Amino acid sequence: MTSIHHPKNILVVGGCGYIGSHMVKHLMAMGHRVVVADNLSTGYRDAVPEGVLVELDIADEAALDRLFARERIDAVLHFASFIQVGESVTAPAKYYENNVSATLVLLKAMVRAGVLRFIFSSTAAVYGTPVRVPIDEDHPKAPINPYGHSKWMVEQMLRDFDRAYDLHSVSLRYFNAAGADPEGDLGERHEPETHLIPLILQAASGRRPSITVYGEDYGTPDGTCIRDYIHVKDLVKAHVCALDYLLAGRPTAAFNLGNGNGFSVREVIKAAEEVCGHSIPVVYGDRREGDPARLVADSGQAQEVLGWKPELGDLHAIVADAWRWEQQWPWRQKTVL
Repeated sequence: MTSIHHPKNILVVGGCGYIGSHMVKHLMAMGHRVVVADNLSTGYRDAVPEGVLVELDIADEAALDRLFARERIDAVLHFASFIQVGESVTAPAKYYENNVSATLVLLKAMVRAGVLRFIFSSTAAVYGTPVRVPIDEDHPKAPINPYGHSKWMVEQMLRDFDRAYDLHSVSLRYFNAAGADPEGDLGERHEPETHLIPLILQAASGRRPSITVYGEDYGTPDGTCIRDYIHVKDLVKAHVCALDYLLAGRPTAAFNLGNGNGFSVREVIKAAEEVCGHSIPVVYGDRREGDPARLVADSGQAQEVLGWKPELGDLHAIVADAWRWEQQWPWRQKTVL
């Protein structure tokens, strides 16, 4: 992995959320000056250091124009999306308004300000139900829910902005972001929580009565879904590589981010039990609509072109970092039950 030699001014949109806050910590540790823009709809003020947060909504053109006029921003990293697949099906307007329309407002403000480097948090959901595994970047794009549609729409917008306005971007298609800051400062605290590993660990700590396994009749070795889990620290390092790539004048591109290894739901539960040192109550439910049997990334392009390599791919290490964070409960006063 290369490194950015001179400190830059980086705007992190959605920097008070799960991945964004890890990104802020990493960039600041590298010596960069970071400005966080977040409306705190799902993020937490205490997830970032004092003095870096500008509380605003990226749908507010005037607020963005003031921000770009005040700060000399070299690049923008965008993490401010709604991410719940199920909610996107029942409330698609919310997802198109925030994930697409507000992002368009942000991109237009960047063009007006002459800030022309952009890194976008995309998702494996742009591929839909896989026709081959592992999934590479050339896999057909056929999202099956509004969340996936919203991310794919932004990726297409970015291609058009490159051609028309010379705005260069990298879209990073995450598979399953997981884990927590190894130093214990940050972790997942979604409201509500929908990610498997924190849900399992909430059951392990007693904050939930059990973990539900949705479907045990898939065509996988143990009958449960297989997913590719990538440590959040590896994700943020990939963003630094993408920033290097853009600052070197490289063209707009999209890359998968995953470990290339798949773990079944049962394997994740077993790993969590080994990390926690006790059994975890499990309930079995029916399959959920739209859950593919297997989602595993081919991240060869990110490794070859960006010079990125995941370093924290061990499942037990991912779970152990998340368990350390879970044991710090409560980070806030309200319960999740």
